[in-house]
Amino acid sequence: MTGRVRAWRAAHPTAVRVLRVTLTVLCAALVLGALLLPNGPNTVRPAQFLRLPAEAIVGAAVLLALPGRRWRTAVAVPTGVALGALTTLNLLDIGFKEYLGRGFNVVLDWELLDDARSYQKDTMGGAATTAATVGIVVALLLLFAALVLATLRLGELLARHRTVATKGTLVAGTVWITCSTLGLQIAGVPLAADRGADTLTTQTRRVKATLRDEAAFAKEAGQDAFGATPPAQLVPDLRGRDVLFTFIESYGRSALEDPLIAPGVTSTLDARTEALQKAGFHAKSGWLTSATYGGSSWLGHSTFLSGLWIDNQQRYRTVTASDHLTLTKVFQKTGDWRTVGIVPGVQKGWPESRFFGLDHVYDAFRLGYEGPKFSWSTMPDQYALEAFQRLEHGKEHDKPLMAEIILTSSHQPWAPIPSMVGWDELGDGRIFEGIEEAGADPKEVVPDSDRSKEEYGKSVAYSVTSLTEWLERYGGEDTVLVFLGDHQPIPRVSGDNASRDVPVSIVAKDPEVLEKIADWNWADGLRPLADTPVWKMDTFRDRFLTAYGSTPHPSGK
Repeated sequence: MTGRVRAWRAAHPTAVRVLRVTLTVLCAALVLGALLLPNGPNTVRPAQFLRLPAEAIVGAAVLLALPGRRWRTAVAVPTGVALGALTTLNLLDIGFKEYLGRGFNVVLDWELLDDARSYQKDTMGGAATTAATVGIVVALLLLFAALVLATLRLGELLARHRTVATKGTLVAGTVWITCSTLGLQIAGVPLAADRGADTLTTQTRRVKATLRDEAAFAKEAGQDAFGATPPAQLVPDLRGRDVLFTFIESYGRSALEDPLIAPGVTSTLDARTEALQKAGFHAKSGWLTSATYGGSSWLGHSTFLSGLWIDNQQRYRTVTASDHLTLTKVFQKTGDWRTVGIVPGVQKGWPESRFFGLDHVYDAFRLGYEGPKFSWSTMPDQYALEAFQRLEHGKEHDKPLMAEIILTSSHQPWAPIPSMVGWDELGDGRIFEGIEEAGADPKEVVPDSDRSKEEYGKSVAYSVTSLTEWLERYGGEDTVLVFLGDHQPIPRVSGDNASRDVPVSIVAKDPEVLEKIADWNWADGLRPLADTPVWKMDTFRDRFLTAYGSTPHPSGK
């Protein structure tokens, strides 16, 4: 075999030269691409790859200074691995910014990759997810191997042409310094680049900030304005009432203000406001700024309920391992409410239920649903609410209910979406089989931004309709409903510069309930206005407790 290759080379010298030059050019392009790859989805433009990277100049100088091939190999191999790691981090940054509106945290975010895989499985199916996972792993291995081989080849090329390479490196260094000093640009992008160093600096800062934040937040979580309040002094103005805290997945401000989404959502909110008023209910609505964006719903839930800013997984783990008082646990602490969790999105153990003060938890497997899944959502919101009515709200109890309800039908990819059916026809959920089969295919919706917006708006309208129809049908004089979004949808739907604001509403029949929050200056009805006050989500707990008569007694001071 070796002899045949040599014979072919001897017989085709021009082709050999062309192949060698092509391979060298590809190796250089691969290395330069790794060094110049931006870390944002909207910054990957051709001009970004026409820059002069400082790291390439420094790397060439180092390889030229090494005495022999063994030394060059010892440096080139880890350099290629480092370039592979750099590329991986930049790709992760792009993905996280596209879906969560923030960069990748190398300390905290690895476990979210498993959540992403679970979401992909629910959306695209097990076989497609397995194929995609294998493909990604293979692609990364090939990327690392190619970068190592490319670095080795370029190192040997520099050594063979040491004199020319040395002069070229000096010229490149001079050009880089000149471009950097004069601020020269091409298509609005600086010609002098140091993307590799910038990525390393950014990740180092994130790691340092994460480690510093861990200790500081643990101390913050140990302090609580209502932590030592006696049970009798907690929410006395809500005694005897059923209080329901309901999260609507991805229900963000864009649903009410984006021109492609808002018409359907706002018309639904106005229609449901009118229907509730006819049934004797009234509402006040405002805005809260969520601690998360695009996903990681549990961060929004815990921020709202704990009164602490929970914007990363480390903070979530810290607070849920503490005895900090949550809004829902307040009702458990009084001993005067039966506390319940309706969490159809939970499909595995959920030890955090103790932190949230939930004595009775109904997850995806305890709500009696036998119908089809709707992508990630295990069941339609209408069914989950009817199950709550059947299992808890419609039964006689010796105490009023406090329930945390998490509705999931508006979770991405917003395809297929359930539609409303008769409340008496829900049964065990099998009525949704035909509806799910006739719904949109996620593969057609996900790549299309306008289509995603359209379907997202429909899903929010469905969730709001389900919840308010349930209230209209089953709510009573003593029912108090607090419902809100947990975060904005992903940037592809909400927009690159969207806020983190979400709507929040309080609905009740008894006028006294809304009179308690008259000084909040919230808008009447289910639709907050553009000039309605915006609060950080972590401030709601204390405002709510104070409004309904709770007396502060700090703990942990």
